[in-house]
Amino acid sequence: MRGRFYFVFLWKLGVAHVMDIWDKKKRSAVMAKIKSKDTKPELIVRRYLYSRGYRYLKNVKGLPGTPDIVLRRYGIVIFIHGCFWHGHSVDGHLPHSNVEFWEEKINRNRSRDERDKAELRRMGWKVMTVWECQLRPAVRENTLREIEYLINHTFLQRYSTQSPTPQQYTMPETSTPAAMAAEPPTPYGNKANNSETDKQQTPTE
Repeated sequence: MRGRFYFVFLWKLGVAHVMDIWDKKKRSAVMAKIKSKDTKPELIVRRYLYSRGYRYLKNVKGLPGTPDIVLRRYGIVIFIHGCFWHGHSVDGHLPHSNVEFWEEKINRNRSRDERDKAELRRMGWKVMTVWECQLRPAVRENTLREIEYLINHTFLQRYSTQSPTPQQYTMPETSTPAAMAAEPPTPYGNKANNSETDKQQTPTE
């Protein structure tokens, strides 16, 4: 038990690493198969928004950072970040092998995220970040409701103060058009599991 508490202490300090059960070749192959779009967390949020009547564009390459969801009418872009790849300070962790490589890569990702979001705000967009851990079953319902609240609150605030329209984007001629929302009306996820004790984290703007 003492070792476990020590690990938790190091993890909270951000210096703990997870023991890697694969060699470098296997780890590289596994990481390469991880999807960069249409991930499960993205589908959960998109299907919820669609079921609530919101229409959006997805993976818009004409905007900095290629936001996962663009609600043009509301002037909002949403990024749905994986905790590992984007270096979430709450529960991000690194493999035990090749630590220096992963630290450098994750730090680059974080710097790029900050730069892209700053540019979007400069263009007049409201930026919302939803982390993968915020969509776990135990906290998913609250997170999705919080997302909807922030969308509506931003919309009302925007029109009550006559905020300028966000700078529009142009699609590259060589790329395919951004896909419009066309999610089937399927359930967005299971109800919260009472056995889980994950604490809710509010999506950030």
